[in-house]
Amino acid sequence: MRSKLDLELVSVTKRYVETVAVYEVSHLFPAGSYVCLLGPSGCGKSSTLRMIAGHESVSEGAIILDGTDISRLPPAKRGTAMMFQNYALFPHISVVDNVAFSLKMKGEGREKRTARAMEMLELVDMTQFADRMPAQLSGGQQQRVALARALITEPKILLLDEPLSALDPFLRIRMRNELKKLQQKLGITFLHVTHSQDEALALADHIVVMNKAVIEQAGPPQEIFNAPESEFVARFIGGHNVISIDGKKHTIRADRVRIAKTGEVGSTATVTEIEYQGAHISVSVQTESGDDLICLMPDAQFINGPLAKGDTVTVSWQANEVHPLSK
Repeated sequence: MRSKLDLELVSVTKRYVETVAVYEVSHLFPAGSYVCLLGPSGCGKSSTLRMIAGHESVSEGAIILDGTDISRLPPAKRGTAMMFQNYALFPHISVVDNVAFSLKMKGEGREKRTARAMEMLELVDMTQFADRMPAQLSGGQQQRVALARALITEPKILLLDEPLSALDPFLRIRMRNELKKLQQKLGITFLHVTHSQDEALALADHIVVMNKAVIEQAGPPQEIFNAPESEFVARFIGGHNVISIDGKKHTIRADRVRIAKTGEVGSTATVTEIEYQGAHISVSVQTESGDDLICLMPDAQFINGPLAKGDTVTVSWQANEVHPLSK
């Protein structure tokens, strides 16, 4: 059942002169969910986010939130807030004043807006840094301040444009956990643009995969990963081999491909690459029929039966682990 706070895109298109960045995108984003717009550079995901925020005009179509078409409203009137990739903090004012800035623009008195800003800083565990300047903060701390500043407006939807891309890998994992906890605590919709498959799978209740200005597939992360509809999604989401069976394309997960020395039942193949990845080993092979496959072997299995480039092996899988592509 739909909620008034659902966000719905209705045939939304964005044109830049002769370039179409987003083409007739229609989608319903359930209220209170963590949604990731996932796709490669230039697929239209950031343009979609910016149209929802009001930072890009809509060429055609409608953006419906809370039962109202917001596509022609100014950003401040939409019920959305946006956290930018570079955080866009004002360098010349303190953390607490950065967070309180939008309330100052609305005419709130200093005492009231400062109290509210401190509440937001407490939410992101940054009250001890309230009097510091942005340059005195780490990247992760600046991100928390940017979050507090976006949330002080009490948006119905928080829009995040690749918010973790500037962080180092360790901090990125920590911050994505905190983003998820914050979304669950607030209960509002987070719409998060990313090109990272791991990030989308870890964070999202709902993933929207975009490619060449359109939505390629949308659904829960488990569905996107285990049942890709197209070769693009299978390859982009990672962890899948695309194979041809009776002239039709199917996928088989790399961790479902079994590899063994010759003499086992299966297709004969030649090892082309071996890559150590910690808990498992990625073994690339080429079958006699010309298919290039990746097999993920547990490290213990590899240690007990090590392989080398050029080895002849057999690869196999269970019939019920093969997934047919529908597009």
